[in-house]
Amino acid sequence: MAIHLSLRVAPLDLQQGGNSRIPYVHVPAARMSILVYIATAINTFLFLLTKHPLFLRSSGTGTEMGAFSTLFTLVTGGFRGRPMWGTFWVWDARLTSVFISFLIYLGALCFQKLPVEPAPISIRAGPIDIPIIKSSVNW
Repeated sequence: MAIHLSLRVAPLDLQQGGNSRIPYVHVPAARMSILVYIATAINTFLFLLTKHPLFLRSSGTGTEMGAFSTLFTLVTGGFRGRPMWGTFWVWDARLTSVFISFLIYLGALCFQKLPVEPAPISIRAGPIDIPIIKSSVNW
């Protein structure tokens, strides 16, 4: 319902046209990717403390959701930036740090398929990227 309202019903901007509707989808996806990453890191930390399998399963599910929402954030951000930048991708600090976050998610997904449990190791490195993403606007 919200996607329908934001992409179909929201009024067009006079200068940007339909491109002004992309932030209605992009911003919630970006926030979700960061919040899911924090929740995944907390579940991983709790798994390392307690060794309870529920925390490992929830961190695995969070990794999949986070990878999807981060990829969606990168794609919609590229669509939003293309008319302004003239290209889909520019190497600024925010795009690069979100891309690094996506690579960390992919690494954690690959590690989950191994018979040993090194996925918590890769997820522990990820929360370092969250303040970098947040402060990259000022750089």
